[in-house]
Amino acid sequence: MNRSFRRIGALGAATVAAVTFAAAAPAAAAPAADGLEFTLYAKEVPSDDSGSPGARPEVGDSFAFADDLSRTKGGETIGRDGVTCTVVRAGDPMDVLCVGTFVLNGGPGGQLTAQNLLSVDPSDEAPAAFDIAVTGGTGDFKDARGWIRSTPDGDYSRMEFHIGR
Repeated sequence: MNRSFRRIGALGAATVAAVTFAAAAPAAAAPAADGLEFTLYAKEVPSDDSGSPGARPEVGDSFAFADDLSRTKGGETIGRDGVTCTVVRAGDPMDVLCVGTFVLNGGPGGQLTAQNLLSVDPSDEAPAAFDIAVTGGTGDFKDARGWIRSTPDGDYSRMEFHIGR
């Protein structure tokens, strides 16, 4: 898979993905009515998977990727994510189903899970922002719900978290 196709599927990360809580999240987080709002940056960790360049994805094709998470571009790594995506509808555009987990170091501590179904134009080198559903969590994020807005930002994905409980 090419990098832009992989990045689009991120939950923060992204995508998910995904894309992502952090040890310093409380200092950077603004309390919302019943939750937290904060922004993190996801930078994809290089992998050895070069995929098949130029091959058109088919239903059932899947890929995985991981991101390091920080409060600022190039800042200290404060978490990580892992995302898997599967093509569920071929065509132009195609649909990609992605599921990811975000791990935060320190406090608050725990994991967040998230997923989305994303329509993707494989030829689009400048993908648009998209939203990711937060489906749950562990530790300090037990019963978490909400959404994450993932926006491409150069070599990073800007991940805006809106988390309720």
